[in-house]
Amino acid sequence: MHISRLVKASIALAIVAGPVSPVAAQQREPTRAGVIEQAQAAKVKDLRPPVPTGGERFMNKVEDILVSGGLKWHPYFESAYSGAGFTLGGGYMDYVSAFNTLDGHASYSIAGYKRAEVVFSAPRLFERRASLAVVGGWREAPQVGFWGVGPDTVETARTNYLFQQPYGSATLDVRPTRRYLYLRGGVEVSKWKQEPGRGMFPSVETVYTPATLPGLGASPRYLHTHGTVGFDWRESSGYARRGGFYGVTLHDYKDNDDRFGFRQLDYEVIQHLPILRETWVISLHGLAQLSRPKSDQDVPFFMMPALGGGSTLRGFTSWRFRDQNTLLLQAEWRIMVNRFMDTAFFYDTGKVAPRASDLDLKDLKHNYGFGVRFHGPFTTPLRIELARSDENSLQIVFASSASF
Repeated sequence: MHISRLVKASIALAIVAGPVSPVAAQQREPTRAGVIEQAQAAKVKDLRPPVPTGGERFMNKVEDILVSGGLKWHPYFESAYSGAGFTLGGGYMDYVSAFNTLDGHASYSIAGYKRAEVVFSAPRLFERRASLAVVGGWREAPQVGFWGVGPDTVETARTNYLFQQPYGSATLDVRPTRRYLYLRGGVEVSKWKQEPGRGMFPSVETVYTPATLPGLGASPRYLHTHGTVGFDWRESSGYARRGGFYGVTLHDYKDNDDRFGFRQLDYEVIQHLPILRETWVISLHGLAQLSRPKSDQDVPFFMMPALGGGSTLRGFTSWRFRDQNTLLLQAEWRIMVNRFMDTAFFYDTGKVAPRASDLDLKDLKHNYGFGVRFHGPFTTPLRIELARSDENSLQIVFASSASF
């Protein structure tokens, strides 16, 4: 009798309590997933937005000034001519419509090179398939080096000359298919006035005469027209880590006095080959420039294609080699350091020649070097490089544009 009552009480208690729920079981004995969820919930309470370091804040400001056009007043580092040395300048840019800008700027170098320009830019014409740039300016270069014409000039034979040039130009870039096909056309009116050079080297007229050097002391007025047809699938010509450019450009220089008119044909190839998700890039560049005087005219010495300087043979002084035809071959191994800076090992080689048929791979000039580039997504506002040539000269390059 007592046992029966005890059984009935146990059954009643079980019915009242009900079965043990899974939730209750998990509360008594947490699972691994539950532990992880609790830890993640605890971390959420301590989350804070990332705070840039001092260096990151500085580089963001530099990018805004040099690359993004964030300031109306801005620095301007482009010199009047290659070989000017360290250059400082500034400008003022303002929007004249939603996208079009008017930019006035000027610069001065330690060698006395001067430049002043006003540029109107319309970057989004024809549904963003074209861009227009209209430029008016003046420049003076008082110490341009000249070693003579031809591939065998002597390093110690340098002379200097001066030129002044007022100019006005308009250039239209068109991408009919938005990608790949690239067209450019332009016209420029200018006057080149060549005068005795300044500086520590002899002036050019003390070594040459108008009979031995075409264009010495001349002041030709040029109507320069040019057109380019090419294929371009880089993100930007100012900074790219993949893609390429293959193009041909025809220049026509018409001299009003019919003394120094000529034509020039440029063949150019650029290819960027990304490696390891673009942390490394192999960049290759080839350029051949072929000039020909018009009938009974000459190519003046100061307008001849040249090699030497910050964008061609970087281990040689600017304008070191001149002749009517040039060949340039360049290779770079570019290494990404961060989103603002790359380093690069490079090799340049090339030659000048009086005839296009002489542009072979014999007797080439060489140089090699290392550089650092500070860049934004589409431009390279500062490039610093150290290069050594086969003349055993060591050159330091400061440039405000990409090498190619």
